[in-house]
Amino acid sequence: MKASFLHSSAALVLIALALGSFLVGQQRTEAQAGLPVYDLLITNARIIDGSGNPWFRADVGIIKGRIMRIGRIDPATAYKGIDARGQILAPGFIDVHTHVESIYNLPAAENFVRMGVTSLVTGNCGSSTTDVGQFLNRISEKPLAVNLATLIAHGSVRRKVIGLDDRAPTPDELKQMEAVVAQGMEEGAVGLSTGLIYVPGTYAKTDEIVALARVAGRYGGLYATHMRNEGDKVADAIRESILIGEQAGLPVEISHFKISNKKLWGQTPMTLGLVREARARGLMVTVDQYAYTASSTSLDSRLPAWLRAGGFEEAKKRLADKATREKVINDTKDALKRSGFKDYSFAVVASYGPDKSFNGKSIAEITKQVRKKTDVTSQIEQMLEMYEAGGAGMVYHGMDEADVKRIMQEPFTMIASDSGVRQVDESVPHPRGYGNNARVLGRYVREQKLITLEDAIRKMTSLPAQTFGFRDRGLIREGFAADLVIFDENTINDQATFEKPHQFPVGISYVIVNGQTVLANGQMTEVRPGVALHGHGYRMTTSKDTSNSMN
Repeated sequence: MKASFLHSSAALVLIALALGSFLVGQQRTEAQAGLPVYDLLITNARIIDGSGNPWFRADVGIIKGRIMRIGRIDPATAYKGIDARGQILAPGFIDVHTHVESIYNLPAAENFVRMGVTSLVTGNCGSSTTDVGQFLNRISEKPLAVNLATLIAHGSVRRKVIGLDDRAPTPDELKQMEAVVAQGMEEGAVGLSTGLIYVPGTYAKTDEIVALARVAGRYGGLYATHMRNEGDKVADAIRESILIGEQAGLPVEISHFKISNKKLWGQTPMTLGLVREARARGLMVTVDQYAYTASSTSLDSRLPAWLRAGGFEEAKKRLADKATREKVINDTKDALKRSGFKDYSFAVVASYGPDKSFNGKSIAEITKQVRKKTDVTSQIEQMLEMYEAGGAGMVYHGMDEADVKRIMQEPFTMIASDSGVRQVDESVPHPRGYGNNARVLGRYVREQKLITLEDAIRKMTSLPAQTFGFRDRGLIREGFAADLVIFDENTINDQATFEKPHQFPVGISYVIVNGQTVLANGQMTEVRPGVALHGHGYRMTTSKDTSNSMN
């Protein structure tokens, strides 16, 4: 049997070589006959291939969405051509931390495309669809401009099985949660995410998360976490994240790595050291980061977790009780003191439905405007009133620039926006959703020379691809998917600001997804060539041809 197998393998190799020779010969014959061979040819490019290696000059020929050849190529052998003279050709950027569950409503994903992003990973921070198959399959009915992957989120799974109760799951409930995670992984999720400051994820103990992460690990997934604390207990939270990966036996990816406690600014050598120590022990631990000193999340994340147990209506009932409301105020005030901030001047409203005039103003400013007061207690009362009216999206200016820089320099740091799909409206969202990648390449590479251009691109391409298992993306290689971006390294820059965030970056001229141009000469096209990117569990449990859908 062994000899038979070897003979069969040799035969397959000979067939593959013969087929390859035939295709090459056919291409030569067509070229000699003056017939086009390549669907798209990019010429005169300075290629930064995503590996971190120095640039080189070459042409890239694309056939049926794949990079077929890298080298000197006759322009006459292509149906279409792009002259990239004076520009950089890089792999399309992979944004591993997004919140784009609503992407099918805005399928062009213009804010991402104009940043050079060709693939998105959603389902972060413990919130995702629990019907992964349906979510990913929608791309065949509602085509997207970019590729799409998703995590299966602990918070959504817990909500489905337990609701919003502040308690541990019963053994039966834990089995149900494990089953939901397993199904999500089989349907194509790339891993498990947690959001341990959000309800209901915050109510979970470590052992619960380990159990679910172990399921994701069996399917080749990773553990991506918005960890339990990014402030005064950040070190403990990092240790817990690493412990979960260690006990569950899967890679760990720590989301939007930061220090959001003013008293701990400058402590990134310690926090990064914890990651380095884990990696030195052989654990695969990475982090992602957006290039700003402000975060963005909900208003209620600043309120005690116990208040929000059971959901919004239960929280409002608690707030109606005078003594309970007083306890909420005191607990919130204590949390503010621990953070090192004197008041809520650092907390700026991004979107508030009941009164859009609040958008772009800090809680301190709004309190002074509405209540004619400046004390912290009045500011917390204003926050509670806004929460009771439905809540608000917020931007929190709570980080230090020196820490941002140190995190960016680490070899295990990926660049990710933590953004949703944006459209111009009356909100004042975090500018990261419009400028993140361009900001890194303009501000931190060209202007400050903090990291090299080659390393910055590696952090946006091959490192994310390797971390999330996208096996044929993230590098410019023959045979890889033709996800590409062309930009001018001398002019690329972000234009979005905290005051005026709805502004696209400059310097990016072309974005190509699966061999088709979604941004041409700085203008969006109507092409929607994106595909679903399935996780390893999908390949393990299906006999479908996934050559176009996973890497």
